[in-house]
Amino acid sequence: MNRAQVWLLTAFVTCFLAVGIPYWLIPYRLVSLPDSLTGPGLFAVGLAAFLLAVGAVTPAWTIVLVPAVSVPASVFVRVVADGLSDPTSHSLWPLEGMIAAGVGLFYAFIGALAGRMSVKIVRWRRPT
Repeated sequence: MNRAQVWLLTAFVTCFLAVGIPYWLIPYRLVSLPDSLTGPGLFAVGLAAFLLAVGAVTPAWTIVLVPAVSVPASVFVRVVADGLSDPTSHSLWPLEGMIAAGVGLFYAFIGALAGRMSVKIVRWRRPT
């Protein structure tokens, strides 16, 4: 594994757990997307994208997609777990996945954009 792959894997796992653990602990009857996803987990998604962008470890699309994909992955784990105990739950799981993907992409894009902009500002302001 090279350096970029380690950073991307670390970002994915960190975001997956940061979004997933609080979301998985919410009782099923209280889950309402996207509201149930908001909180520190989505901040972690933006922060991970920001740090990956500042480090410029991979192309921009990878920097956005890896943290973003952790959000629907967390939702999908809940869909599978709840579906095993009650097959009638999550009948709209494709919609849940699309909502989670949109939220994840939004926060990751904002984080990556802020990271790239901060690098450009620092380079622009640096005296030569």
